[in-house]
Amino acid sequence: MRVLVVERDPTYSRASTVLSAGGIRQQFSLPENIRMSQFSARFLRNINEHLGVPNEPPVDIQFQPSGYLFLASPQDADGLEATVKVQREEGVQVTLLSPTQLKEKFPWIDTEDVAVASYGLEDEGWFDPWTLLTALRRKAMSLGVLSCTGDVRGFVTSAEDVMPLQGPDPLCARIKHVRVYMKDSLEYQPVTCAIVVNAAGAWAGELLEAAGLPEALRQPPLPIQPRKRYIFSWHCHDGPGLSCPFVIDTTGAYFRREGIAGNYLGGMSPPEEEEPDPSDLSVDHDFFQEQVWPRLARRIPAFSSLRPGSSWAGYYDHNSFDRNGVVGPHPRLNNLLVAAGFSGHGLQHAPAAGRALAELVLKGQYETLDLSRLGWGRLVRGEPLVEGGVV
Repeated sequence: MRVLVVERDPTYSRASTVLSAGGIRQQFSLPENIRMSQFSARFLRNINEHLGVPNEPPVDIQFQPSGYLFLASPQDADGLEATVKVQREEGVQVTLLSPTQLKEKFPWIDTEDVAVASYGLEDEGWFDPWTLLTALRRKAMSLGVLSCTGDVRGFVTSAEDVMPLQGPDPLCARIKHVRVYMKDSLEYQPVTCAIVVNAAGAWAGELLEAAGLPEALRQPPLPIQPRKRYIFSWHCHDGPGLSCPFVIDTTGAYFRREGIAGNYLGGMSPPEEEEPDPSDLSVDHDFFQEQVWPRLARRIPAFSSLRPGSSWAGYYDHNSFDRNGVVGPHPRLNNLLVAAGFSGHGLQHAPAAGRALAELVLKGQYETLDLSRLGWGRLVRGEPLVEGGVV
């Protein structure tokens, strides 16, 4: 088997992976997402068994096992407790903290309006995304995977062999080859393929829409669009310090420690009606001043005197249907597999999603993790599988 990876940004400067906060957590609401996190945690714990390359330095992703801390207001307390029950049934090590217990463990938190908190005790924290990305790429190249710089803009399918010039669209087909356009060129290279994997992240939906496929073969549409998210960094000499986990506030604002010198990073998702323009990666610094900082200072009084630092923007591959990943075979294009739409938790679930797709390619079925419910079937039926733990 020969594998070709087509990457339009070989520097990865706009890749969601390297622009993310690098978190991994077990605290999700759906069993499938919990199990994917558990798989990924084991993968990262033994990363050199999987991604080590002979005669190359060992991989060190600089994992910080500081846990995630979710804070819930009185109106959200029951939902958080129900989610923790699901997590515990899946074997997650997570504890519930009352406001008094929360204050005892993390005295730097203002617990006013916090009814309950959940704190992950194992396999949660953050790591260096760039190191993981380069380690995956290095391992793939060492195993003979081919890579090229280009942009996939079209599919040629078997439907074109039999479809009359005027007549009904086909109900199913196979992709015969993809059209890979080189940078700054109108010419393309047709690449014949037996299987195609669409892992284009925030542009996975756009790719299928722009591929020149007949209308019937694009049904149901893949409801994934780019959503711009900001990450801000700051310094606070009197901040939470080494005990700081990855904190998710009741307001949706989040932050974590960055190193050991009083530096932190964080952000929050804006309201639906205030989504920023995703056409570029410019940063709205007023969003930090007016939305993020006041929430942080309200929860962590020491952050009232923080000193803002650098900032950047990246993309969520937002699934507008149910904010959950779409994994598995396309219902009409028989040799197309998709892994996209994770809505902010794609980095931490990448090892698990990759394993699942590899099993579909090689064995035609899931073996390690059954991700059937994350497939296209729910889109066809119009039945959302909502993940409540999207930050």
